Amino acid sequence: MSVARFIADQRTKHRVPHTIVCALLGVSLAWFYKWRARATGPAADSGLHTTRDLRRDTVDRAVAVAFRKARGVHGSPRLVHDLRDDGWTVSEKTVAASMRRQGLVARRIRRRNGLTRQDKAKAPFPDLLRRDFTADRPNSRWVGDITEIPTGAGKLYLATVIDLYSRRLLGAATSLHPDADLAGAAIRMAVTARGGVDAVNGTGWRINESQRVVFHTDRGSTYTAASFTGLCRRLGVRQSMGRVGSCFDNAAAEAFFSSLEWEVLSRNTFADTHAAQAAVLDWCYGFYNHTRRHSSAAMMSPINYENAAAPDREAA
Repeated sequence: MSVARFIADQRTKHRVPHTIVCALLGVSLAWFYKWRARATGPAADSGLHTTRDLRRDTVDRAVAVAFRKARGVHGSPRLVHDLRDDGWTVSEKTVAASMRRQGLVARRIRRRNGLTRQDKAKAPFPDLLRRDFTADRPNSRWVGDITEIPTGAGKLYLATVIDLYSRRLLGAATSLHPDADLAGAAIRMAVTARGGVDAVNGTGWRINESQRVVFHTDRGSTYTAASFTGLCRRLGVRQSMGRVGSCFDNAAAEAFFSSLEWEVLSRNTFADTHAAQAAVLDWCYGFYNHTRRHSSAAMMSPINYENAAAPDREAA
């Protein structure tokens, strides 16, 4: 049953005015009147193209609503899952065609400058991931990086920690300086989010070293600073680092910042660092963790993916 037919049936079968039903469903009266005119006009009697047009109009309306609900950042591969969760039977091709008709574009490409500055006096940690950005359990492999956010009052810096199991953002710290204190704040947030040191690495005197969480970053001086490496040791975190100048060695962390760039920074101009912090953290902890779908998390949000897998982990 189409949305328009449902609205019409509410009036004829249950005496609910169509104005009320349209308001509840977020459907404009003009669109409903247009549908009713087609359904009762000469074209309806001839049966020519009316059903196809009504289906197209209904799908366009649903796609537009789902696109706005996803903050305009889901393309057709993700949007089709949103629609199916809402009960629609549509293909990705149909959703893509609807987006083209309506001029709905999910991404606009921009590039950001890197912040990596290596301290050649400090020996880097070995690469424990070797571009394998997968994890079979939570708290096995984390990745992180730092990016800059331009504002009208100077730059704000964001440090992240992401669990590769679900792509959940565990730590997101902001500061006016891209230093070891900022990186340390993010890793502390991540450990706290997972329940503390014991919850992350287990308890007891004989903990298998291979079971400790790995935190993978670039070789920037921020992550080789004595204060940060000492903090990681105290938290039981094993550091891992990719090569200098190779974005592919930390691709998962780079992908997060790419999404942040497309979906937040390219769409907003911030007057000051406070406005930037509010918008970025809202996207990070609200939309990204709870709503945004990830292909590496079975096209679910990180939180939903972890919740769906929780019974399986408990059973194991």
